[in-house]
Amino acid sequence: MRDREPVTTERIVATAVALLDEGGAHGLTMRRLAGRLAVTATALYWHVKTKDDVLDLAVDRIFGDVPLPAAGADWRDDARGLLREWRLAMLRHPWAPGLIGRPVVGPNVLARTEFLQSALARGGYAGRRLTVITRVLANYVIGSALTEATGRAAPDDDLFEAGLDAIL
Repeated sequence: MRDREPVTTERIVATAVALLDEGGAHGLTMRRLAGRLAVTATALYWHVKTKDDVLDLAVDRIFGDVPLPAAGADWRDDARGLLREWRLAMLRHPWAPGLIGRPVVGPNVLARTEFLQSALARGGYAGRRLTVITRVLANYVIGSALTEATGRAAPDDDLFEAGLDAIL
């Protein structure tokens, strides 16, 4: 009879997110993660290749917290709603904005990026303009969350909304 749950990628990611919430990106080590899971660090490598893989999975996990609504009648409302929720998810996990500069292509990130690009396409963006506006919006949201999460600015929803109005 087993006394503990088996180690799975899901458990590794959930535990990593909890450790990241407690101590930030610098507080996450494979040894600490293994200790929290009551296994050896070597056991983790059956499920993930590197710490960077764990970080990528953790970022993708918090993107899964961002609701993915059905497309509405107004493309701007759809884009704003997604971007607001994206920022709030990052503020709930202050370590996340600093990691999002890394290329993250997990299923949650991709689904939300596709939703945003679909909304922008309905607004007339295509080709290079679609790529540029997607990047501008992503950088705005990440930069806002990073500034607010690191305490350099208090969260200011009105200022964030004013920025979205200027961009969209």
